[in-house]
Amino acid sequence: MAKQRFAYVARDAGGREVKGQLEAENEADANTKLKAQNLVVSQLTRVDIKPAGFLSFGAVARKCSNAELALFTRQLATMIGAGIPLLEAFEILAEQVKDTNKGFGLGLKECADLVRAGTELSEAMTRFPRMFPEIYINMIKAGEASGQLDVILSRLADFLEANEALKREIKSAMVYPVISLVLVFGITYYLLVFVVPKFQGMFKSLNAKLPGITVFILDVSQFLQTQWLLMLGTIAAVVVGYKIAMMNREARRIRDTVFLKMPVFGPLSQKVALSRFSRTLSTLLASGVPLLAALEIVASTSGNIVIEDTLLETRDTVKRGEPLTTHLQKSWVFPPMVVRMIGIGEKSGALEQLLSKVSDFYDQQIHATVKALTSLIEPIMLAVMGALVGTIVVAIFMPILELQKQLS
Repeated sequence: MAKQRFAYVARDAGGREVKGQLEAENEADANTKLKAQNLVVSQLTRVDIKPAGFLSFGAVARKCSNAELALFTRQLATMIGAGIPLLEAFEILAEQVKDTNKGFGLGLKECADLVRAGTELSEAMTRFPRMFPEIYINMIKAGEASGQLDVILSRLADFLEANEALKREIKSAMVYPVISLVLVFGITYYLLVFVVPKFQGMFKSLNAKLPGITVFILDVSQFLQTQWLLMLGTIAAVVVGYKIAMMNREARRIRDTVFLKMPVFGPLSQKVALSRFSRTLSTLLASGVPLLAALEIVASTSGNIVIEDTLLETRDTVKRGEPLTTHLQKSWVFPPMVVRMIGIGEKSGALEQLLSKVSDFYDQQIHATVKALTSLIEPIMLAVMGALVGTIVVAIFMPILELQKQLS
């Protein structure tokens, strides 16, 4: 195993603080070497591994995709359920994923080394935030506390797989319209830049009076040919401006509010958000995570500022001893049906089961909405393409037909 460099802060036998660096195979080996020097370690940090980012070269980032994490969790749950020790399961899976994702494999191996050195699994996972999200770590922590790690891992696998299935369904539904839109604009651009200019010279040589639509198309063609740098600059400025604006929380709130209230796509995004909220909160509560902590985690993983703020304010009302529905029923994001079911779940003590049913209901709604949108988008795209191409064709051939009438 390659040597790694660690920075340490420790105290010697006389109680004096000692700082320095040393090389070791892993964190456990570094602790052993420092104890051999009669040093009591208070802080140990790996300094030779930097996460791979935009400006990092040669470093391997400890990260994985959601799909990879879901597969790893399912395999780990199966192996632990079959009686394989946790550390051995981690090492087997680390070797397995190393060929497809080296960083993920190295991260799993290092996580196993930390556990072998006496670190709790949930604590070890906090060292790898790009591999294990907050909800994952909290559920593992709950599993460690209850002694049901295999059960928690199975729930986590179900949760991650359900999320991935939902993402795949939405992405697959968006593939056709995106490709169609690219083709529409691509064909239109080709006609305006490479086909229309050939007719422009002919019209000038004939010195014919052109219809307004033809003049407009020729002007657009000329603009695209001569001002393409201005167009690229404008697009770049819009993208950069949007990125800068999204650094402001209030700007993100406006964007998310507009997105939720958009026609057609607004209701779909609301259903996706409610499904994710219900499934996440249900999974956390079923795993033994306290309600206040669960609400905070769900808020941070909602991906929408409007929903995040609503859930954080709900957490504050619950902290004051009020029911979960007190603030939710004031929010336009949560429909009355969802609020009513949450209220029934609170009173009956079956909140996680009812939330799971809400999630299943919205998953079915999302499936139906996506299917309807897909069937609706196809004729719309064909109509848009026909309108754009038809307009260009009419603009080009109208003067030609007029000239033919005059000559005949």
